[in-house]
Order: sequence, then structure tokens, then C-alpha cells
Amino acid sequence: MTQGPIRSMAILKPHEGKEEATVNYLREFYTMMSRKQYSRDTLFRDHKQPGLLVHIRLWLSQESRETAQQDPDVHRYWINLGEVAVITTIYEDLDEVFRNYEGPLGQALEADGKE
Repeated sequence: MTQGPIRSMAILKPHEGKEEATVNYLREFYTMMSRKQYSRDTLFRDHKQPGLLVHIRLWLSQESRETAQQDPDVHRYWINLGEVAVITTIYEDLDEVFRNYEGPLGQALEADGKE
């Protein structure tokens, strides 16, 4: 059962005074997820809503997601995340409806997604 990337998104709110700790924790977590070939992750900060972080994950496949969900290393990160932040919103499986970029921007985004 092989398919392409699965898109997920989460909104996180670091606990008071824990934004830097949250970013460092997520950087370490996402690096491990990439090293194990489970996903590629991007974390955004919303400047209009300070204190909110937006996480976009591309699971490399359904198989990689299922393997990650059984991995004790991943479980440790998920369990301990609550010490620095709370996930306020999560979207597990986003389907692309359309995209409206092309030319240099589209090529750059496509190339970025293939790393």
C-alpha cells in the first residue's frame, strides 16, 4: 500500500515562558522524524498571534506514518510535548484541493518538497 506524502497540520500554543523550549524540543523531534525517514516537518510562527506555532508535516507514506505511530522514540516525544506546549488544533490528513502558483515560486516550492 504505497502512496505519496500525507499532509498534516497542527496549531501549538507553548506554555507561558516556554516558547524557546518548545521550538528547541520540536526541532529535536522533527530532526529525529526526518532521520528515521518518517516525515518532513516545517514550523511557522504567527507574528499576528504571538505565542502560536503552526506545524506542517508531510508524512512520507502511510507506511512511514504507521511505523512512526508504533515507534517508542516517537511516543516519548508525543508524551513529553505537554511539558512545553499544548496542541490546540490538529488536522490529520489534508487533501490538496488546488494550488495556484507556477513559475519560479512553484518550482522552488516543488523542489523544497522533494528534499
